[in-house]
Amino acid sequence: MPSDEQLTFADHMARYYATRFSFPPMVGRLIGYLTVCDPPNPTIGELADALLASRSAIAGAINSVENLGILKRSRTAGERMDRVRVDLSSARALGFDTSEYDELADLAREGLAVLKDAPPERRATLEEVLALAEFLVDRIPVMYEEWKKHRASLIASGELTDPAAAAPDDNEVNR
Repeated sequence: MPSDEQLTFADHMARYYATRFSFPPMVGRLIGYLTVCDPPNPTIGELADALLASRSAIAGAINSVENLGILKRSRTAGERMDRVRVDLSSARALGFDTSEYDELADLAREGLAVLKDAPPERRATLEEVLALAEFLVDRIPVMYEEWKKHRASLIASGELTDPAAAAPDDNEVNR
């Protein structure tokens, strides 16, 4: 049974994700609860019970963000149900994925081709979009490398728990 503090925190995360990213509130509640629940790595049924939601609402929330790399489903060998956890091991989960900016740059180039004979003032917006997208594509990988070094120093100093120490059991089968 989750504590009031855990559920309040999950609700605050719901508000954050809904406001910042237009995620449905259940997605934010799920992410928030997964970061504070005990024991960790609950099943979909356990999440539904804790968050007073249907299993289908929980499964839908998981499906909607699983492709972003924020959540990971796994199954311990011999278990018949998935367990869910927050997974920040990928650049994408941490917000360091440049693919959206690569795509935006391509779209800006396409728009500029449409406006190839247009006056500069008509091209200005797309030129700026392209410049920003290219800037971010160049800078984000550098920032990601800086983050990894900073994270390693925090782990070495004991200010951050080593994620490998909290890693799931080796008997898990990732989905």
